[in-house]
Amino acid sequence: MPQTPEPPPSARLVDAVLFDFHGTLAQVEDPVTWVVAAAAACGAELERARATILADRLVSAGRAGGPLPHRVPPQLAEHWADRDLYAHSHRAAYTGLAATVHTDVPGLADALYDRLLVPDGWLPYPDTEPTLRRLHDAGIKVAVVSNIGFDIRPHFAHWGLDGLVDAFALSYELGRTKPDPAIFLQACGMLGVDPARTLMVGDTPADAGAVRAGCAALVLPAAEPGRVNGLGATLALAGCA
Repeated sequence: MPQTPEPPPSARLVDAVLFDFHGTLAQVEDPVTWVVAAAAACGAELERARATILADRLVSAGRAGGPLPHRVPPQLAEHWADRDLYAHSHRAAYTGLAATVHTDVPGLADALYDRLLVPDGWLPYPDTEPTLRRLHDAGIKVAVVSNIGFDIRPHFAHWGLDGLVDAFALSYELGRTKPDPAIFLQACGMLGVDPARTLMVGDTPADAGAVRAGCAALVLPAAEPGRVNGLGATLALAGCA
């Protein structure tokens, strides 16, 4: 009796890809747009020159999604340390840093923070949707793994990307932050995949902490808003380029 030939081995190299959020899939809006929009929410109209000066000072003081602050005031130290573990600490840390910059706009610190909570305050990279869709079509599961203090699921829903993401492993919900291997293992558990068959893609050394959980890792430099971020390299490593 003739034997049924075995199917050819799959070219797929991984069963799942974990992605960082900020700096990998999306970027915060440019600082001047951020300040102008927040001021408008407070009922104030800022000229571009004034907004540019304020934006420089606010980014230096410490902006969520921006460079780390040069100095964290002692009264904010505890919230700063816990910012990615508790929603209230995340807000307190960043509104507190913004409040160290003198402005003539009452309520601006809170309005600046509120821009984080809405999709309009972020821009997905141009190659985010094509990359996620290609992985989805190839049957490769996707999770977003982020050190963050608020829910980003509504952002993905607004951008029409929620159907391309199978799970969200957010530090403030799980009580673990990257590079702790536990958060990567929890993400793999959500997807039901073996870490050895999982790729983590991010933009910082904390993302490379996935290696300690048994995953492979790809670290890409963050790009400016609206620019291609090199996510296509993920497809080659996943075997579905």
